[in-house]
Amino acid sequence: MQHIHNKSLLSFMVPNEKQGIAVTNPATGEMIGYAPISSEQSILDGIERASIAQKEWSAMPAKSRAALLHKWYQLLLENKQDLARLMTLEQGKPLAEAQGEVVYGASFIEWFAEEAKRTYGETIPAPSADKRLVTIKQPVGVACAITPWNFPIAMITRKAGPALAAGCSFVVKPSESTPLSAFAVAELAYQAGIPRDVLQVVLGESSRQVGGIFTSHPLIRKVSFTGSTQVGSILMQQSAHDVKRTSMELGGNAPFIVFDDADIDEAVAGAMASKFRNAGQTCVCANRFYVHSKVYDEFVAKFDAAVQQLKVGNGLEEGVTIGPVVSESAKQNIQALIDGAVEQGAEPVSELKALDGLFMQPVILKNVTHDMAIVSQEIFGPVAPIIRFETDEELIEMANDTIYGLASYFYSQNIHRVWKIAEALEYGMVGINEGLISTEVAPFGGVKQSGIGREGAKQGIDEYMDVKYLCFGGNK
Repeated sequence: MQHIHNKSLLSFMVPNEKQGIAVTNPATGEMIGYAPISSEQSILDGIERASIAQKEWSAMPAKSRAALLHKWYQLLLENKQDLARLMTLEQGKPLAEAQGEVVYGASFIEWFAEEAKRTYGETIPAPSADKRLVTIKQPVGVACAITPWNFPIAMITRKAGPALAAGCSFVVKPSESTPLSAFAVAELAYQAGIPRDVLQVVLGESSRQVGGIFTSHPLIRKVSFTGSTQVGSILMQQSAHDVKRTSMELGGNAPFIVFDDADIDEAVAGAMASKFRNAGQTCVCANRFYVHSKVYDEFVAKFDAAVQQLKVGNGLEEGVTIGPVVSESAKQNIQALIDGAVEQGAEPVSELKALDGLFMQPVILKNVTHDMAIVSQEIFGPVAPIIRFETDEELIEMANDTIYGLASYFYSQNIHRVWKIAEALEYGMVGINEGLISTEVAPFGGVKQSGIGREGAKQGIDEYMDVKYLCFGGNK
């Protein structure tokens, strides 16, 4: 593959379709290479090996595990350019965004390398003089994960980092659309000294097959998933038969709110960062915009002027800020939402243009009403529907009128309103005068049907640990 300097990153690739799955560039349709497919038996054997390796891995001092994770972190940064180019080739996002994701993904490895040494227990005041009460934390065992195509590196490191730091072994199935980045990241982990049986990447004949193995295998004690609410619900049901621990980061329908006292220029900058990153294909991106009627026209005009500066194209080309969407079916679904909204009275702010291939023009729709399908559904594309509102009470009711509760954003300079709205929004994360909220040091996750559990921060490692209570008696 051209321009990949560290050729060992691609050592996993197989020569033809008989041995692997073809990966194509969504910007050009060209075939990049073949990722290896694991048979059902090889996945089962890998889980057996992961269970054996986990015992030795967890017995290693936390400081030693942390040292290996630090080496992995350094290798990720040293290979940032190659990893970013590989990601752009198979996923499509602009090269600068891909470089940012490598750094973001690596930050979770660095963070949890440190957290490995801070999995503290507690000493509890005893109810009687002859007892001593203590808690300790221990790894749950073998953990597995299913990750999506939109952040093919960060979604893995955000799960693998805490699992390995806690003392778990980890088996991950990446998306069939973007498996090369996953295998490359794992190859760097092996170069850092992390055992191959402790960290495994698998692709099966189908996602359903691998999900069934993960949720049914008795040696797997934790299932982590990032994806749709529908699939997450199925995985939770399948995991219930032997009460596996689960964490789910699922669908979103993020409101982006601009109050009449907002700094409009700051709000536009935040909207651009939140809405159009990764061509709008993120679970936390702004999905629907609510703008107070007093500043509606000003915001729309400034927002449109900023959107006109975006450049759509191949992510490897200089100056490109919007890459392709993931598939033809995704493009058709997005276009259907646009067409439906226009039929119901929404108006494109600028002329709509049909683009070839998997590219889509960034679109702002004004005069949208809250009852339109484009407001209730997750768009997952470069489309911004904008709705007017008049009062705080009306706004809160509309913003919370969804089964989802992942991320939300609002802009206001009134400290009293800030607290009121922040507390009233039914979301796991709230960006206040800020459009980019993801960071390894803060807990990431949602409420309602956007999932359970948290990733990142000190809470992230607890998702992979059990608390054990020790009661010492006979202390006379």
